Amino acid sequence: MSWLPKYTLTDELLITIRKIGEVIGGINSVRLSTQAINELQIKARVLSTHASTSIEGNPLALTDVRQLLKSSPSQIRDTEREILNYNQALQDVYRNVKSDDFILNSKTIKSVQGQVVANLMPNKGDIGHYREAPVVIRDPRRPDAIIFIPPDSKDVSSLMDELLGFINTKLGKIDPIILAGLFHRQHVIIHPFMDGNGRTTRLITTAILGLGGLDIFDLFSFENFYNRQVTRYFTKVGVFGDYYEEQGNIDFTNWLEYFAEGMLDELIRVKGGLKAVGPRLEIYHQAILDYIQQHGFITQREYGSISTRSLASRKKDLANLVAWNLIEQRGKGRNITYVMLEQ
Repeated sequence: MSWLPKYTLTDELLITIRKIGEVIGGINSVRLSTQAINELQIKARVLSTHASTSIEGNPLALTDVRQLLKSSPSQIRDTEREILNYNQALQDVYRNVKSDDFILNSKTIKSVQGQVVANLMPNKGDIGHYREAPVVIRDPRRPDAIIFIPPDSKDVSSLMDELLGFINTKLGKIDPIILAGLFHRQHVIIHPFMDGNGRTTRLITTAILGLGGLDIFDLFSFENFYNRQVTRYFTKVGVFGDYYEEQGNIDFTNWLEYFAEGMLDELIRVKGGLKAVGPRLEIYHQAILDYIQQHGFITQREYGSISTRSLASRKKDLANLVAWNLIEQRGKGRNITYVMLEQ
């Protein structure tokens, strides 16, 4: 039996997806240096790591997370290990999706969960394996109140196979935002692990956005939107009652509208901060940076050999890159060279 999610392509959802496309187009139209792109990727990863773990109750502030990821101390508490685990898993997702090495199957899902909860669970059998025991979802404000009973453990494997089969079949056929959103909620509903479900869900959601063709999937943090409104997130993504009683009534429309809203909100934030990250680079600016990356330095004469721009324009190009703190000038007179600015 295959999984067929119920949802409607509402006007609101379609308008939001169109706006997302427009914002992505605006982001892609800004020519950024390799350094500026790296800065965006690092900021997105730090923000995602903080947001995704904070959603699950990790108390570390964003400044603490940023410092922890810079220092990576050997002696750490569990709260810090959660951060380091997630950060490493996210880096692996970025790398594997970009290199076409990410295979969306149960082995990958289990591996990602294993990374997320490594050295954090007393029962080693719960790390990197689907759960073999029942779980219940409780109201965080009233721990004695059960709000959702996920599927029986005996059904987890088959439900996950159906979900992954649907996603893999529809990659490239359904908008990646809709596809990632469908996976996100259904994975939360199945709740396949004893722990680490939310973090694993958000990591794989990131991967699906990349696999689906959203080429800037590593430049923003959709988790940041959820973290700013955790109660609303849990209300939208969750289901109330018993899975077997509710499975036929689960409609993903409202969740998809919310998911797309979060994507748009975060992408607008990224687009608004682009000017602060780096200047607008033209093709000739990038040619200079690429030459320096390949040869270690560039001179005025060497720039002239790869460019048809006038001498005055070439001097201005090099001066701008110096002013933008992307390269630095060394030497004097005829011995002037330009190298990448040491960060």
